[in-house]
Amino acid sequence: MRKLLQVGAVATAFAALAIGRAHAQAPGAEAKIDPGDTGFMLICAALVLFMTPGLAFFYGGMVRRKNVLATLMQSFVAMGVISVT
Repeated sequence: MRKLLQVGAVATAFAALAIGRAHAQAPGAEAKIDPGDTGFMLICAALVLFMTPGLAFFYGGMVRRKNVLATLMQSFVAMGVISVT
């Protein structure tokens, strides 16, 4: 099991290096802000924020009646933390 974890960690490190090198910019190139990329990120963030209350109600349906409010509040606090960071 330990050997498998070591092999997985090494494979993950190599994959991260390969992805980083593939997306590296040329030394003299300027970074441009693409409006399409920005719009895509804003839409994705909005969808995640809309998804969080639905997930809260889903989790609320899986717990006992006395724990529903606490479960809902955990999800809404997580949504607040995500929207700030």
